[in-house]
Amino acid sequence: MGTDAQPGKHIRLTSHPHEGAYGALPIRWGAPDPRERGPIVGSTANRSQRNVIGTHSGSYGVYRALAVAAGALTRGHKPDLTNTMPTDPIGPYPAWGDPDRIVSMDPFGAVVADVFREEIAEGYDIRPTIAVTKAHIDMPEVHRAIAAGRLVADGRVLLANGSAVVTKAAIEPVWWLPGVAKRFGVSESDLRRALFEETGGMYPELVTRGDLDVFLPPIGGQTAYVFGNPHDLADPSVTLTARVHDECNGSDVFGSDICTCRPYLTHAIEECIRGAQEGGVGLVVYCRKEGRALGEVTKFLVYNARKRQEGGDSASNYFLRTECVAGVQDMRFQELMPDVLHWFGIQRIHRLVSMSNLKFDAIVGAGIAVDERVKIPDELIPADARVEMDAKKAAGYFADGDVPDAGRLAQTKGRTL
Repeated sequence: MGTDAQPGKHIRLTSHPHEGAYGALPIRWGAPDPRERGPIVGSTANRSQRNVIGTHSGSYGVYRALAVAAGALTRGHKPDLTNTMPTDPIGPYPAWGDPDRIVSMDPFGAVVADVFREEIAEGYDIRPTIAVTKAHIDMPEVHRAIAAGRLVADGRVLLANGSAVVTKAAIEPVWWLPGVAKRFGVSESDLRRALFEETGGMYPELVTRGDLDVFLPPIGGQTAYVFGNPHDLADPSVTLTARVHDECNGSDVFGSDICTCRPYLTHAIEECIRGAQEGGVGLVVYCRKEGRALGEVTKFLVYNARKRQEGGDSASNYFLRTECVAGVQDMRFQELMPDVLHWFGIQRIHRLVSMSNLKFDAIVGAGIAVDERVKIPDELIPADARVEMDAKKAAGYFADGDVPDAGRLAQTKGRTL
């Protein structure tokens, strides 16, 4: 029987192997050096190497299983990581070695192919959980801003053809369970049991492997888009314009006018481009939390419930009908959201393009200063989305451009708005 010791933790007995020629390498979360911290090994190719619960790729792990079952993917395939390192190296920053700052992603997830190349050569199936690349984004709203004279192509941030130059990072979720539990103010055992039970027992190791602290949940991750120099994000003297945007497929992709999601997203992109052109830097973080993390089916059911009630859709029933259908008004708990900001080394957001008090409270509560909150211009609010705006204002969901005290809404409204 072996033992597992981590800084600040008691020694735990376990009958499972931890190290060896092809055994599981230890994870010491919060260690500032990646080799001291250890790699995340979620591959199923060699189960004796695994040191986490769950598997890589989040929700896409199921598609990988289908590919194996269909014979399209060889079981145990290992990726060739040649030339896949980040185009723009990020960090390391002090928060990477602080177990209280980052608990929902692996801060070293983009550099494992380099840091652990010896272990990979020895046969360990270590895979990145973050990828950083460069790209151009081309959106009609940006073209309209150029035509209206609000934006001007500069050949650096905004090209003559209307596309914007970005550095983007795709980030898979990696949860350090003791830190996640602390963030939500619950016991680790209660968190593990809820995760086990509410996934239909999909991950029994949550309750049988107390020696494993890291969980790769089957959920969507997030993508960060940086306008300007990514290294400027960590410099509080460089003006940072930022938005953390929660997914809304109907509006973001298809332009549904029942909410303000795409207008707010594109408004933020315009502000980020302008800010980067003026010598600052812009950041948009796109989080997969469809329908306030209730899912699109629930969202559409709520649409029907609101529209078919007597008197039609109304601000007074906007959140009520959601709670009737889903049991809760909002599951986009923002406690984990600031982790990606810490990963970029952000200390100060000069212009936060958001009116959400929940997001503001989470960011400021995580020790990141916010100077100004930028609201969506009235002319960008679709007529059918007025109900949403009125409901959120009545519920205290957002501030009309002011900067309230951190924690105010969280203390008075809880996490349900």
